[in-house]
Amino acid sequence: MPATDYQGTSSAPFSNFGRSILSLRRDQVHAMEGAHDGGAQVDELEAFQRQVADLFLNLSSASASEELLSLAWVRKLLDSFLCCQEAFRAILNNNSAQVLRPPMDRLIAEFYERSVKALDVCNAIRDGIEQIRQWEKLLEIVLCALDNNNQRALGEGQFRRARKALIDLAIGMLDEKDSGQTLAHRNRSFGRNSNSSHASRDHHRRSLGHFRSLSWSVSRSWSAARQLQAIGSNLPAPRGNEILATNGLAVPVYTMGSVLLFVMWAMVAAIPCQDRGLQVHFNIPRQFVWAAPLLSLHDRIVEESKKRDRKNTCGLLKEIYQMEKCSRLLSELADSVQFPLTEEKEAEVRQRVKELAQVCETIKEGLDPLERQVREVFHRIVRSRTEGLDSLGRGHHPE
Repeated sequence: MPATDYQGTSSAPFSNFGRSILSLRRDQVHAMEGAHDGGAQVDELEAFQRQVADLFLNLSSASASEELLSLAWVRKLLDSFLCCQEAFRAILNNNSAQVLRPPMDRLIAEFYERSVKALDVCNAIRDGIEQIRQWEKLLEIVLCALDNNNQRALGEGQFRRARKALIDLAIGMLDEKDSGQTLAHRNRSFGRNSNSSHASRDHHRRSLGHFRSLSWSVSRSWSAARQLQAIGSNLPAPRGNEILATNGLAVPVYTMGSVLLFVMWAMVAAIPCQDRGLQVHFNIPRQFVWAAPLLSLHDRIVEESKKRDRKNTCGLLKEIYQMEKCSRLLSELADSVQFPLTEEKEAEVRQRVKELAQVCETIKEGLDPLERQVREVFHRIVRSRTEGLDSLGRGHHPE
């Protein structure tokens, strides 16, 4: 994946702003009558910039080894988006007359078109959450088979059942990049790699049939990578003349468009998604107070995706990595055991099962709240767009 170059991307007008990208507007306000109202507007716009910066600073404080890209972190990311969305909506409501005038009407219409493209991403992410849920059910089969709480000796039948579920899980988690084929595409078989040397996969294809029957909400030809490129296309930083012509409102529109793009990109990075791709460039001028923490997060997520053990993963979510690691170790252990089990080997199995149970519990507790948040993001985008377009329609066609 090519590294994104952030240097030299600032447009010329920003180099003259010094204290703030809105300071030119503030100076203009103080030179005019009604400076009190105009000054309050500038304060509101600058407060929004600081709010976005604080939210992303908080997100970027996550440690790479413990929190970044975990279920808890993704939920915090969506909470931050909802906070930004609500503050942005308030700005538009407080400046409704200005929103109806050119060039602001064009900028806000373009933003709503951009936001509607994010709805498909939300749908695809909910599909990915359901996919993780199916994998978690396979882990429960493993736990049920190898649970030794009843103190019975573990036998060959229990290991055979656990091994079958682990193989099904491994097949289901294969990403298309791992084999060059479309193993992870929706409405297609997870076990189509006929050239694989693992003949046992053919034996387990039938057991994966329930995955294929899921009702996916995006078409087979849909691509997360192309959708992200569409969301990020034609998203230039506002120039000085646009900022003045819109009384500064072009700045929060650009800010919210950039936040929308980053949040959708981060979700696609974390959650299994059809035709995942992270090659999105964030050419954000660093004069924006929120640019540094957002770009820092982008760089950290890209670096995470480049790690040797993450390159071909179906999602960068921390819990997916833990699921893959624990199931792989347990599968290797299950392949190496001989019966009857020695006490040492049984203790090792018991420890691996305990680790897997902890991962299972984290996933079970985190998936439902995450799905509710994705649904809330979807509905909030729809509601905001509907309100905005209704307002634009009334302004252009007054009764």
